[in-house]
Amino acid sequence: MPPIVIDLRKADDSRDVVHQAVQTLAEGKLVVFPTETVYGVGASACSAEGVERLFEAKGRSTDVPFALAIKSAEEALDYVPELDRLAQRLARRCWPGPVTLVVDQQPEQGLVGRLPERVRQAVVPNGTLGLRVPAHRTVLEVLRMLAGPIALTSANLSGEPDAVNAEQAIESLGDHIALVINDGPSRYGQPSTVVRTGDKQYECLREGVLSTNALERLSSMIVLMVCTGNTCRSPMAEAIARSLIAEKLGCPVEELEQRGIIVASAGIAAVPGCGPAAEAVAVMKEKGLDVTRHESQPLTDKLARHADVIFTMTNGHRQAILRRWPDASSRTHALRDDEQDIQDPIGGSAGVYRECAEQVENALRKRIEQIEFS
Repeated sequence: MPPIVIDLRKADDSRDVVHQAVQTLAEGKLVVFPTETVYGVGASACSAEGVERLFEAKGRSTDVPFALAIKSAEEALDYVPELDRLAQRLARRCWPGPVTLVVDQQPEQGLVGRLPERVRQAVVPNGTLGLRVPAHRTVLEVLRMLAGPIALTSANLSGEPDAVNAEQAIESLGDHIALVINDGPSRYGQPSTVVRTGDKQYECLREGVLSTNALERLSSMIVLMVCTGNTCRSPMAEAIARSLIAEKLGCPVEELEQRGIIVASAGIAAVPGCGPAAEAVAVMKEKGLDVTRHESQPLTDKLARHADVIFTMTNGHRQAILRRWPDASSRTHALRDDEQDIQDPIGGSAGVYRECAEQVENALRKRIEQIEFS
């Protein structure tokens, strides 16, 4: 029987399409989805019957694993409780998006262990698991409604070119599929980038939408200093932290980014493009540090999400961040570990700025000693 084809662009209500896709998957049947990369075909990962159909449709060996499409980067820890920090970093920065992460995993661990045995064999056949969060609204809505993840692969026969539109997917897979969601040509028209992480390193197994150069930037560790206006405390903290981290790693400050370390600063109420306070410039110069080229920037969603460690000058700054970005809780800390604030020196004398800088440096020496840079 030929598949049902729904043109998402002409649908009266996309929610009906989502419900139909969820129902089809729950019945153990296959659905072709549009994604930002290429068209994919999926089965409910809770259905051994559906995964068997997926193998038949693809015409490939059962020892070649399918990826699991999940809802979000946060959900990855439910499936892989021991997800390494580099994988967590890439997940936060790349998902939803065109990256498949391959990570170490045993079939009985996490929520993977609750999937049917045949499904576990299909997604974790050799001690690794592929995870993906596609950047397509319909797929994400289906995942939110479905009881479990989707076993997902490209909508083509093994060895054939990827399908970049619904017509190619139908031509390739034909009667094996029950439902096709057509949303026109794929945005990128090329597959996801596949990245293997582990032991503090990554390997690009397949370069796709995301280049290896982009991966190198995205895999860097980001340490972020936050105050209010990003003209006094956090710029000084940024400069001091950069110097202390370079000292710890035994390299020049200029080589930090080559070592995969980025130090930045922002303000929760900063006006973009303001220079540093003159007193901050003078005090940093006394320490041999140059902040003259600093330009203030506000704390954005991207910065808050991408930062691996966020140090705030006060407890109030930390609370303000957590109100807006609660998922950053485990990564956000007041700089002083004695629950005291580093007060704003704005309007004060050079001596006040000097005292503030000393507090920042003393606190950073303790914090940086505790950080494993990787």
